[in-house]
Amino acid sequence: MEHGSATATASPNIAFVKYWGKRDEELILPYNSSVSMTLDDSLNTVTSVLFSKELNADRFFINGEEQDLSDNDIAERFKVVGIMRRKAGSADHVLVVSRNSFPTASGLASSASGTAALAYACSRALGLKLSAKELSIIARQGSGSSCRSILGGIVVWKKGRNADGSDSYAKRIAKKEQWPDLIDIIAIVSTERKRVLSRSGMQQTVESSSLFKARAKFAERNSRDFAKAVKSKDFDSMASIIMKESNDMHAVMLDTYPPIIYLNDVSKEIIAAIHGLNESSGKALAAYTFDAGPNAHIITLKGNEEAVRNALSRVDGIRETITAGIGSGPRALSEKDSLIDMERLMPKS
Repeated sequence: MEHGSATATASPNIAFVKYWGKRDEELILPYNSSVSMTLDDSLNTVTSVLFSKELNADRFFINGEEQDLSDNDIAERFKVVGIMRRKAGSADHVLVVSRNSFPTASGLASSASGTAALAYACSRALGLKLSAKELSIIARQGSGSSCRSILGGIVVWKKGRNADGSDSYAKRIAKKEQWPDLIDIIAIVSTERKRVLSRSGMQQTVESSSLFKARAKFAERNSRDFAKAVKSKDFDSMASIIMKESNDMHAVMLDTYPPIIYLNDVSKEIIAAIHGLNESSGKALAAYTFDAGPNAHIITLKGNEEAVRNALSRVDGIRETITAGIGSGPRALSEKDSLIDMERLMPKS
């Protein structure tokens, strides 16, 4: 059987300086640079790909369910496969089987980890020797935030200026080893699918929010300031930027017409609890941030974890918490970890 296969795992990232809004919908080019931390394997996506002449169609499975490749959101992710095939000069169909260890489309960045794992696995299966920069440019075209998950540590996604997107890619600004005590306590408030997917929500914001132009300038400045704070290990400054950034992005969402509201009452109680903790401590022990969903990411240092958990324990409505450290980025898994039955050319049951 002539085929190329590979299995890879990748983790989501949590954005400290947010990406929301595209200046180019096709290439997924952002209006501002963004900064994030790639998480460890506490949350992950495992993706297996098989390119084979014996396949008569492309097929894509997520968590055991076959996806409709004509669906806009799925088709956007799957663009990565087409780009990789063209680079490799391959005409083979592909079977993709992906599994998330956390809820899909609930605001925990499954598209970031999923697309990063897909890009990494496709590259290996097709024998392409691509740099992290090249991989991040390809992954970006399937899911903007996934380009940051191509690298471990703290990562900046440069917005770039070129119309072709060649200067819009991810670059590491701090290795995992530089911040070994940085953690993300994720407070799960809801596991339901988002009513408004990020892809369509961003477009609505760009088209209708009067605050959006100011948002892009604010975020670009924050990206530069945050990078400086990371290099000087200034957690106080980092915490302030993280919380203001989250507030600003959600304010722009609320200014969208019709408004996009991801935060719920429990989310707001968490915000109040973290401000209360910091005020009573006389310094920033933690920072909250929310992506496109109600689940809170509380960024803190390991030495402050107990104090943060005590503060969260007084908030009704938190279903569970997951603690994730700073991660190393995607990696290849062995053949025994494959999610594909190579004899049947189907997902393993």
